[in-house]
Formats: sequence, C-alpha cells, structure tokens
Amino acid sequence: MRATQSRVQAVDIARGLALFGMFIAHVAPAADGIPVVEQLVAFSDERPRILFALVAGMGLGFISGGVTPLTADRGRVRGQVAIRAVLIFALGALLISLQPLVIVILEVYGLAFLLMIPLIFVRAEILLVVGCVLVAVMPAFTWAATAAFRVLPPDAQGWRIPLDWLLTGAYPLVIWVPVMMIGLALVRLDLAAVRTVVWMSAAGVVGIVTGLIAWQLAGNAGDPLLAESAFTVMNVSVAVAIVAALLALTGLAPTGARRVARAVFWPVAAVGAMPLTIYTAHILVLVVSKRQEAGVTTDDSWGLTIGLIVGSLLFASLWRRLVGRGPLEWVVAKASMRG
Repeated sequence: MRATQSRVQAVDIARGLALFGMFIAHVAPAADGIPVVEQLVAFSDERPRILFALVAGMGLGFISGGVTPLTADRGRVRGQVAIRAVLIFALGALLISLQPLVIVILEVYGLAFLLMIPLIFVRAEILLVVGCVLVAVMPAFTWAATAAFRVLPPDAQGWRIPLDWLLTGAYPLVIWVPVMMIGLALVRLDLAAVRTVVWMSAAGVVGIVTGLIAWQLAGNAGDPLLAESAFTVMNVSVAVAIVAALLALTGLAPTGARRVARAVFWPVAAVGAMPLTIYTAHILVLVVSKRQEAGVTTDDSWGLTIGLIVGSLLFASLWRRLVGRGPLEWVVAKASMRG
C-alpha cells in the first residue's frame, strides 16, 4: 500500500472510531457502580466529536491537494466544498425534523465547512498556530457566553439558534472550526512523513499532560473558564495522538505489523469512509427505537449500541467491497460535481 493510501486509511479508521464513540455516547445506558463502563461512556461523551472535527479538516486537506495545495482550479474546489456544505446542512435539518433524542451534528458540520472555504489554501503554519491558539482560548469564551446568554429577553429569542451554532450549543463553531484548521494543517505537513507522525505523537502527549494538569488545577481553584479550556485542549490532544498512532500502525510499523493492522482495521476504515451514510442511518435507527420506560422517552440500550456498531461494520464492509463509495457520499459527490 502506498503512503498516500495508508494515510487515508488511517484517517478513515479514526473517523470510524469517532462514529462508534458517538454511538456509545448516544445510546449506551448509564452504568452506575461499574467503573470500567462508566469510564468508557465518559470517554465517548466529548472526544469522538473532537476527533470527528479533526479528521473533517484532514478530509478538506486531501481534496484540496494534500501536502501540496492545488494551484489551479481553486475556485472549483471551493465551489465543491460549498455545495457539499449546503447538502450536509439540509440533511441535518431534515434529520432534526424527525425529533431524535440526540443532538444532530450535521447542521453545524455544514456551517463549519462553509466557514472553512476561505481557509482551505492558507499556509499550514498559520492554520496550525491560529487553530491551536483558538482551541486554547475559545472554550472559556463559549462557557462565559453560555452563562451570559442562558436567559435571552423575548425580543432576542430569534438569536437563539445562531448563538447555539456559533457559541453556546453542543458543537460551537468557534471550537469546531479551529480543530478543523489543525486537521487541515497536519495534512499539509505530510501525514505520511515519519517526522510528522513523531511530532504529532509528542504534541499529543504534551497536550494531554498539560491539559490534565491545568484541568486539575482549575478544579482545585474553582475556575470553570480554565477548566473548560484545559478539557478541550486535552481532548484535541487525544484526537491528535489517536491519528498519530493509527498512522504509525498502518504506514510506519514493520511490514508484518502493518499488514495485520490494515486487515484488522479494514472494516472500521470502511465505516469511516462513508460517515455521512453511517451517521444518517444511525439517526434513523434511533428515531424508530424511541420507547417509553417509567413514563420517560428513551432509546438507551446496550443491545442497540452493540447492534449499531456491528451493523455498521457489516454494512460498510460489504458495501465497500461490492459497490465502493457509500450511497450518500456518492450522491453528494455527484451533486458537487466531484469525481
């Protein structure tokens, strides 16, 4: 497998793992008194969405030239991204109208792509520095904004949805876009290069340790602003470390280990190669799985959680092997006139 193929596979695996984390966060029941399960659910609550944003930025890097940004047809690429963003936003609005019991990410995902359009061909160093600074600063800002805008006056209620998209929602753009900037910058620095993987690994470890120390200090001092920023820095660092580990396993490890890793993770990569299809399907499953328990509407179930993961692996593997590109990915590619 060429280096380019192995780096794409590593990103697909990371995206597939992020989807599985979302499944766990969405439908895994609370497990009071079982520490291991509690930690698993807690780990899946925030980090998968950050990992998803990171690899989304990497995807933009791949389609805009990879290590060497395109010099021609930049307008065409921007137009393709814009069409894709609008379609994803519309699909998100449709899924929200079905009233699932989870927050649908696709609207914000589409908006994030639109905001990334002017940044696609910015120098990698600028993207990386600005992205890291914003990741460290913006979580505290969103916490403060959420507290400030918790109760809006009646004449300002129309701003609720835009404010949620930008600042106060579960997926604020002021955090998602910087994470995507970091992902885009990492592609420009060459994910197939040993130095990049080593640098990512080191940065991930340093970020995790620094974020954890700052988070604990913030807790001791009762500083929610520092705690919020430290937690996000730690989560972004975890995402970077995960991608670095996958790049090493599938592209840099000894030949035997690489072959085993690629074979083992191939079904996960198949899931990650069709994220729009798998994510949409899982929302539809959750919609039809709603039920009443003790007067409360829920869709939580370990059976459903495992079923979503196993079902996604089987469907994606068979579809990828027999057909190729995921069905919704094919529709979006055709609509955006991308091969």
